[in-house]
Amino acid sequence: MWNPFAKKTEQTNDTPQQKDYKHRLLIVKILFLMAFAAAAARLVQIQVIESGIYQEIARKQYEARVPLVAQRGNIYDRNGNILVTNSDFVSFAADPAIAGDDARFIAHEFSKVTGKPEREYIAKLQTKKRFVWLERHLRPDVAELIPLKKMGGIVKMNEAVRLYHHDEVAGQVLGATNIDNTGVSGIEQQFNDVLRGLDGYVIMQKDGLGRQRPSVDYPREEAVNGHSIELTIDLQYQSIADEELKKGVARSQAEAGLVVMLRPQTGEVLAMSNYPHVNLNKIEHADLLKNRVVSDMYEPGSVFKIVTASAALQHDLVTLEKKFYAENGKYKIEYPGKRIRFINDTHPMRDVTFLEGMAYSSNIVMAKVSDLIGPEKLYKQARDFGFGMPTGIELPAEISGQLKKTSEWSLASLNSIAYGYEVGVTPLQIVSAYAAVANDGILMKPYIVQRERDENGQEVFAGEPVMIRRVIPKNVNEQMKKMFESVVEYGTGSMVKILGVRIAGKTGTARKYIDGKYEVGSYNASFVGFFPVEKPEIVCLVILEKPKAGYTGALASAPIFKAITDRIINNSGLLAKTMIAEQNVTTTAVLKTVNDGTVSIPDVAEKDAEDAVGILKQSGLAAKMIGTGDEVVRQYPPAGKKVERGSIVQLMMNENEHAVAASATKIPDVRGMSVRRAVNKLAAEQLGVSIVGTGVVVNQFPSPGTTIKQGTKVTVMCEPKAITTAQLY
Repeated sequence: MWNPFAKKTEQTNDTPQQKDYKHRLLIVKILFLMAFAAAAARLVQIQVIESGIYQEIARKQYEARVPLVAQRGNIYDRNGNILVTNSDFVSFAADPAIAGDDARFIAHEFSKVTGKPEREYIAKLQTKKRFVWLERHLRPDVAELIPLKKMGGIVKMNEAVRLYHHDEVAGQVLGATNIDNTGVSGIEQQFNDVLRGLDGYVIMQKDGLGRQRPSVDYPREEAVNGHSIELTIDLQYQSIADEELKKGVARSQAEAGLVVMLRPQTGEVLAMSNYPHVNLNKIEHADLLKNRVVSDMYEPGSVFKIVTASAALQHDLVTLEKKFYAENGKYKIEYPGKRIRFINDTHPMRDVTFLEGMAYSSNIVMAKVSDLIGPEKLYKQARDFGFGMPTGIELPAEISGQLKKTSEWSLASLNSIAYGYEVGVTPLQIVSAYAAVANDGILMKPYIVQRERDENGQEVFAGEPVMIRRVIPKNVNEQMKKMFESVVEYGTGSMVKILGVRIAGKTGTARKYIDGKYEVGSYNASFVGFFPVEKPEIVCLVILEKPKAGYTGALASAPIFKAITDRIINNSGLLAKTMIAEQNVTTTAVLKTVNDGTVSIPDVAEKDAEDAVGILKQSGLAAKMIGTGDEVVRQYPPAGKKVERGSIVQLMMNENEHAVAASATKIPDVRGMSVRRAVNKLAAEQLGVSIVGTGVVVNQFPSPGTTIKQGTKVTVMCEPKAITTAQLY
């Protein structure tokens, strides 16, 4: 019997089988120990070292971060008329990893609504990406037709789309945004950071079915809406410039054209127009977004004679009465090395005064004057006017132009620069130089932003006039005014004369320099002027590129300047007194209107168009007809309302009441709505919008329920602010 307490006298030897068993058991123990150690290390890694990563993964299973998109700021004109705002649209995105299994069903449903091929959607859903856009910017009523509840992995998102209320008006100035609502040109690009605001977010909890629910326990960052921008642009001036430029380009068969208007005392841009225009709501060619007023360089031709004339007068080298021999229109110059050139005038003359030389735009006289001035003085005068450097206006892609240093001039440069060749300028530089003469010789920095407001309407920035320098003394400036007025009174610009208004200006014609040579028969035609001379309020430049029906500034551009000026003057209360005195209009009602600050609007409803306009004119008011027809059916502001003299009364004509077409829609009632809500409502019905005033919609035309064509503009009248337009500042 085995006694465990017995003394062991000898060691038993294990059999080979026992030794093998113990060896395998030891290996198993070691493996178990290693597995335990590995599991423990993994737990330490997960629970301690990488705990943050796995907490984030877990959080994503029951939390979702939903963006709160900031609303892009609006853009207004100087009078508060809205130019650019936002309209709500709907976009659809997909996670192909989830939605890919139902790709054919999803593609079929989207195709039914949008009319696009199913294969386009299937291709998007079969990608390896985790996020793709299926559709962007659908109208809300269209988006409702998509059965989203039957689709997995599809996300519906509200997105704001820029809405440009006046289509082509100031298109290149306002600029455009891309599909992601980021500015890519114009004001939209220059002030993108200011306009776009800051997006926020909210943390949502997900339940077992994946539904999102807000929680007060989770962080939330509110979106900060973008700031609004108020421009110095006057909507009425801009509209006039756009309309008359378009007519002038067609009349002269030009390739393109532009108009710029400034207020000389401050440098405010009142209008800036490029043709061809661009419809910002439907951009057909990206090239049309280019604002040539600041981004293109031209050889100015005779409008550059402002530099030559002012330099000569300032240094007492000439007087207005000094006589020059104009060589009967053809001036031969011999340079060293037997080089010969000819300078020609379009108006052959013999003995003329310096004043007459400017009036008839004599290149020969200016060339001879430049010999008296010399390179250094002429170069300095050009720099003082701002040529060869950017103006600093708040618009993208402005160039500095080209003004070579005198060390780079050839023997012919002095004479050539004297009448506007061998120098490159921007249209904005030209109009700024003439604004300096209109402003008693003081050059102002042009600017286009009047005010910036935050989302609460509080002013955070205000544009102010900035004086650059005095270019010429006041007594010399008066002589310059006299020279430019002579151009209009009896010289090359006589076609812009308007009875009762003193206008000063200068014509310009320059042959285009293309591919290293001057192209025969290809010209830029320009006219720049300001009025009234005794107290200039507006400076306006018109340039046409390659006009065919009359290529000179006098024949092509000057008529556009006159048409613009005539419309502004006829709608201006501040110039009414001058116009009345010159045209012997002695109607008591008109005189009362001129002298009083306000006038009561007469009732012209149900009157013929001609009679209505006449009655309003007698009261010192202007008329704007909306629609067509020969009878006024409604007016705004209403009869009896007190408004400032010179205000415009909107007249709704009768034929608009009966506009019916195959693709017709009924006008919704937007009275009582805010401007933004009204615009969105009308846009959803594919109707255009013309806004009068600001605030809440108090009336609309045509009336609610009227059947009209889709795309027709509906005019909405808003209170409390009524439009007072086309005033001189």
